[in-house]
Amino acid sequence: MSDPIDALIMEIAVKHGIAVSREDPILVLHTINSRLMEDSMRAQQEQLESYRLQMEDVSLRWARDAKEKAERIVNASLEASRETLSDGLDHATKAAADTLRRELDAALAKAMRPVRAASRIAALNFGAAAITLAAAAAVVWTTLHR
Repeated sequence: MSDPIDALIMEIAVKHGIAVSREDPILVLHTINSRLMEDSMRAQQEQLESYRLQMEDVSLRWARDAKEKAERIVNASLEASRETLSDGLDHATKAAADTLRRELDAALAKAMRPVRAASRIAALNFGAAAITLAAAAAVVWTTLHR
């Protein structure tokens, strides 16, 4: 029973108790119905294939868009990290320079104390030498004018 028409004739006879021949108009309707079903199934398969291709295309587009957005986010994060690191480095450099400047100013002030003291002593010595010179000049003058 490889022929579907013979199988249909047998099924009608068993279920309904009616014998139909191959030329019966009801079998023509069955053939037309089978053909319409096959055509409909083919059209649905084509539509499903078209839909599948469209979904794949949309999925690829979404994946590409998501990848591009992720790359933009990662690049923005990296740039922000670089800027933060640079700002932190600038701040640390300025803080280190300020600390170094204060330490150098303090060391210089400490070193200047003895220099100022030596300057005062030199000024006093110069004053004493001037007084001594004036006294010597006075002695010489009084000795010569006497």
